Amino acid sequence: MPVSILTTDKLGVTFPDGNGGLHALGEVSFSIAPREFVCVLGPSGSGKSTLLRALAGLVKPTHGRFSFDSLDSPPRIGFVFQQATLMPWRTVLENILLPLELENVPAEQAREQAQEMVELVGLQGFENALPRDLSGGMAQRVALSRALIHHPDILLLDEPFGSLDALTRERMWMELSRLWQARQTTVLMVTHSISEALFLADRVLVLSARPGKIKLDLAVDLPRPREDEMRYTEHFGRLARRLKEAIE
Repeated sequence: MPVSILTTDKLGVTFPDGNGGLHALGEVSFSIAPREFVCVLGPSGSGKSTLLRALAGLVKPTHGRFSFDSLDSPPRIGFVFQQATLMPWRTVLENILLPLELENVPAEQAREQAQEMVELVGLQGFENALPRDLSGGMAQRVALSRALIHHPDILLLDEPFGSLDALTRERMWMELSRLWQARQTTVLMVTHSISEALFLADRVLVLSARPGKIKLDLAVDLPRPREDEMRYTEHFGRLARRLKEAIE
């Protein structure tokens, strides 16, 4: 087995509520290998987003632990939320540049890297556009670019396409799959969509109802690169049924 980049051991989160606490996330244990794409499914309230926020350091676990095992320094973490959360006064290029500015990367080098990301996600010609002038899908491409530009050790995605219409969402599956193939970044992604999880992931973790615990760890043995027609095959359907049964 490959060395893991992330390991959680009985990780749990309880939020104080004056009534014994709200147990948002039960004892969750799993590991992720470098360059692996893992999706997390589960019913609403099962702790999927809480899991990501704990790993990002935004929520403090109340029990258990997690570690970034194969890294010699603190991990670089990229985080993309359901909404693009772009700075409205900054252009596309300036939004993408932000992580490099915070790391004091020389300006010329930073702009070259940002322009490479613009071209990678197909936003040429929109470098000087403001977020208000972008479609939802374009805004999420900017958010993905901003999260990827500093070469994170792990990319955390919290339903990044959940607010998009169905057709745009499916186009973004292809876009994210292509980006992952190009960058080979380790990804942990929360989604409510079984089809989205199967189309994108190497593995799918299914959480139980709150407090969320892992009910199923399913390997997705579909060939890459993934094509849209794959979603209509018998094997895709069988995998989808297994996930649906686990969620129900």
